[in-house]
Amino acid sequence: MITTDYVLGSPCWAEVTSPDVDASAAFYGRLFGWEAESAGPETGGYVNFRLEGALVGALSPRMTEDQPIAWTIYLNTPDVDATVAAARDLGATVYVDPMEVMGLGRMAYLADPQGGAVPLWQPRSFPGAEVVDAPGSLMWTELWTPSVVGAKDFYGALLGWEFADVPIGDDTYATIRPAEQGEDRYFGGMMGVPPERLPQTEGAADWHPVFHVVDCDAAVARVREAGGQVYMGPDDAPGVGRLAVCSDPFSAGFVLLTPSPE
Repeated sequence: MITTDYVLGSPCWAEVTSPDVDASAAFYGRLFGWEAESAGPETGGYVNFRLEGALVGALSPRMTEDQPIAWTIYLNTPDVDATVAAARDLGATVYVDPMEVMGLGRMAYLADPQGGAVPLWQPRSFPGAEVVDAPGSLMWTELWTPSVVGAKDFYGALLGWEFADVPIGDDTYATIRPAEQGEDRYFGGMMGVPPERLPQTEGAADWHPVFHVVDCDAAVARVREAGGQVYMGPDDAPGVGRLAVCSDPFSAGFVLLTPSPE
């Protein structure tokens, strides 16, 4: 599970880019009940999402025409400069070098060797999301990658992630937890996907947030009503819950999950 006890390598923040901030804010407000608020005039249009007053994620305007429209998931590090240096040595591509963010923290943006986006966050006054693993918030993360072996090698060496392989039919799903954490700290998974099935990223790896919803079918109906797309489901996944793969009106992908009762 994702927690707000952020340690090295744990997901700490989710952010979506959009070519139309107002339309995206309206979509996610209708879907999850999120309230959008400006992060301030000095942030270039950045918007925070709150659920019952607690920060759950953010919305960023698209800065350039070639910037991907997608959800990205920030990973915690106590030393972003050292992590970026190590990532370079492991074959990552660095797009944004470490930089200060208004006293909130220090961030960098890179891509793993399979092309998956890796925003890094070193907290100062802002550690990350205030609510996770609850209805209307982030509860899981999933990496669709052309090479699970390559992704394991990279993230294991960079962040110390530990993995457990779970057979799913003829495939294997690798669950992820931070180093030296308990069995209850698995926060995501990796799934092998051929490049031709990743057209949105032109064959590169792609991270997806998984959001907790009380009623997956009702949430899927809201996605459609608000102008989003539903690509799969709702379907029942034994031992997991009822889920659907969706996107917002501008093609940023995410997963909805009503977890099975424990």
